[in-house]
Amino acid sequence: MSQLPDTFEVGVIGAGAWGTALAIHAARMGHPTVLWAYEPQVVAEIENDRENKTFLPGHRLPDNLRATGDLQRAVRSAKILLTVMPTPHVARIASQMLPYLTDEHCIVSCSKGIDNESLETVNEIFERVLPRRLHLSLAYLSGPSFAAEVAAGMPSAVTIAAIDRRTAKYLQKAMSSERFRCYTSNDVTGVEMGGALKNVMAIAVGAADGLGFGHNARAGLITRGLAEITRLAVKKGGNPLTMQGLAGMGDLVLTCTGDLSRNRTVGIRLGKGETIDEILGSMTAVAEGVLTAKSAHRLALQLGVEAPIIEHAYKVIYEGLAPRAALEGLMSRPLKDELVL
Repeated sequence: MSQLPDTFEVGVIGAGAWGTALAIHAARMGHPTVLWAYEPQVVAEIENDRENKTFLPGHRLPDNLRATGDLQRAVRSAKILLTVMPTPHVARIASQMLPYLTDEHCIVSCSKGIDNESLETVNEIFERVLPRRLHLSLAYLSGPSFAAEVAAGMPSAVTIAAIDRRTAKYLQKAMSSERFRCYTSNDVTGVEMGGALKNVMAIAVGAADGLGFGHNARAGLITRGLAEITRLAVKKGGNPLTMQGLAGMGDLVLTCTGDLSRNRTVGIRLGKGETIDEILGSMTAVAEGVLTAKSAHRLALQLGVEAPIIEHAYKVIYEGLAPRAALEGLMSRPLKDELVL
């Protein structure tokens, strides 16, 4: 892997709130940044108004950040590629990127989810779609990082996981600043599972808050939710210690308690009596936990892992179970020892 120059071009694939925030961060560090957007109106907003009014309003974009609808332009000249697309689109867009990828690219997935059809995490999708020669240049970024706060330059800490320690260290240096601190890990599976499953837990915690169940219920759901995430991550080959870090507990606590959390908001509205169709119909941005609830439920069944919070979240979203009945069902389960995973 070649030495990083002081400045280099960054390509960001996906112009939702998180993709735009990461593009702002890269540009703020002095790197010429190209942000690829699927939506022509988003490209026009960024280029003409210097603001992504659709997905991240209120944040002026640096002059060295440009937008394009041309995937080749965003990929070809970039040294580092940050991919930030919803999980259902990862395989398709990765395939479209492939003709423009070289051995000089570093690809950092910043998406969080589990595919509904294949039950693959994003790293598994990339390793299936992209040739083996690129696998050591793949990395995965996760951790407690609301897009609006990163865009505003507020302090944040994240984890960059890669199977090759050199890749993780390379990207750590490239992406860290005085306001954006990156830690490294080689536990790709654990980081990916933590990032995906915390969104489902945030819906469950939001539902409890929407029902007015209080702080005790919130803390209990977060803690037991972390136990479920850990069971699933370990079953997939992840390190349980990862769940105590930024990509596990850190991201879980933020998403379950922060008012900027889309998944928590979905849960609150479910708890207050709205239907999932009403909620999703009123949202512009993606709440990954809605889709992940289905894939996580199927994955838990496939792996034989007990995951009652995920099961009840799935039933609320897809089978019409009332949130109050779901929370009461969790409380009335057979009594167990806490420390048994």
